[in-house]
Amino acid sequence: MKKLAVLGIIMLAAFALISCGQEEEPAAAQAPAEEAVEPAAAPSESEDGIYFAQEDEFSGSGWKYVVSFEIENGEFVWADWNGVHRDSGPDKKTLDRMGLYGMVARGGALAEWYEQAELVEAYLLETQDPADIPYGDDGKTDAVSGVTITISSFAELAQQALAEGPVGRGPYEDGLHFAAQRPDGGWTYTVAMNVISGYIAGVNWSGFNEDGQDKKTIDRAGEYQMVERGGALAEWYEQAELVEAYLLETQDPADIPYGDDGKTDAVSGVTITISSFAELARQALDAGPAADVVYEDGTYYAEADEFGSSGWKYFVDIMAVNGFIVDADWNAVNEDGEDKKSVDKAGDYQMVARGGAIDEWHVQAQRAEEHLLHTQDPRAIELDDSGRTDAVSGVTITVSELVALADKALEDARK
Repeated sequence: MKKLAVLGIIMLAAFALISCGQEEEPAAAQAPAEEAVEPAAAPSESEDGIYFAQEDEFSGSGWKYVVSFEIENGEFVWADWNGVHRDSGPDKKTLDRMGLYGMVARGGALAEWYEQAELVEAYLLETQDPADIPYGDDGKTDAVSGVTITISSFAELAQQALAEGPVGRGPYEDGLHFAAQRPDGGWTYTVAMNVISGYIAGVNWSGFNEDGQDKKTIDRAGEYQMVERGGALAEWYEQAELVEAYLLETQDPADIPYGDDGKTDAVSGVTITISSFAELARQALDAGPAADVVYEDGTYYAEADEFGSSGWKYFVDIMAVNGFIVDADWNAVNEDGEDKKSVDKAGDYQMVARGGAIDEWHVQAQRAEEHLLHTQDPRAIELDDSGRTDAVSGVTITVSELVALADKALEDARK
């Protein structure tokens, strides 16, 4: 990455839509998750447990809605209505609480989306039957005071979940999960997943090049052209979406088979290499959710003001693509202009031989960098009084320089 070179911003499609200050598409544009749903039993007759349903398709606004609730002793005891965006990022409620949806400031709404969603959830707990939530042809309701957003998706998904019966809580931890390959020339791939009520509700598989350009964005703009140039069955982003849909169906990246060539016969219409997707999805879920933070796309750099007592001056170089930190380089230089990683790789630092360390400095530094990619926020890395952390396996070096410089570099990047 080039220091201090800020790339052209590749904004998340979600934020482009949000900035318009408009509410979501009318109900007619949001297809129900199932074409045919068996009539739901009355809630009082329904089996106790946790229920879950999500729409099959993203609407024209880019959002797809998810409803979950619990019935206990024949009564609704809690309900959650949320959304995920096709280009990933935090779920709709989280994004809204971060101040990045902004229906009030940008669209003059009575209240923010998450506040109105909570009123609708409370109405369901009061009425105890989603069939008793009236709405018109525009998907809106006059029954819930203070609610002007489209609510038809909530009512329909709640009825669908009732008809399908309790499914329990899913196996994964709620939140936004993210994993990225380390850059190694060509395209470097990323996977982001939204987990709600333990289930994978949203998936975005993409990549970035050395200029920080998002692969799906380039492909949708007609600049990749696998069909025209290579005779592919479909464009890369279209095949990627088929793989994402397969994971939403199977709910387990381990259930996506692929051969030694990284390709699969399990997903019709997909001829691209999918091994990186399956591996990154597994890594992201295993690592747990990342911090709720979104960055302006670009490269960010910070360096220490002076050489430390050890003779090194540290610096951090970070790249953000599609709102996520996708690469981080933590290094240092001495007064002779030699960088620490190169000196270490040449065998001239020797923390293992001279100090009995578990691994050389550059190996431990890479683990710390990868942990930053997982947490997505240097402020989420806990330090002890010595500037070390117990959060990263195999890292015993002081990482306070990484945390402080990464935080400084990202000051202007946080949305």
